[in-house]
Amino acid sequence: MLLEIESKADQPTIVRMTGKLDLLSAAEVKESLAKSVAEGHRRMVVDLAGVTFIDSSGLGALIGGLKAARLAGGDLRLARPADQARVILELTTLDRVLRPYTTLEEALAGY
Repeated sequence: MLLEIESKADQPTIVRMTGKLDLLSAAEVKESLAKSVAEGHRRMVVDLAGVTFIDSSGLGALIGGLKAARLAGGDLRLARPADQARVILELTTLDRVLRPYTTLEEALAGY
């Protein structure tokens, strides 16, 4: 799993992920999201365009990031999930909590 974190002053942080978000990478992702929040980046958009697979551990990492962001007074949004990720979010009804946006621009709008 490759993580690229782009943060600019007064704008939401964009976290770009590439690879599989599974048991092997979930702890690293959760830690990276929590670290970003701790550094003051409370508003995050996770760009899932490069993620080819998500399992329950990966969902847990995203939920952990969401919880950290919300406890700090922010939020975490998902952008451009692939079909597999979208189906997993819908089957688990996590799409109600981690609402997927079709484009990065839509996810950033209104932040």
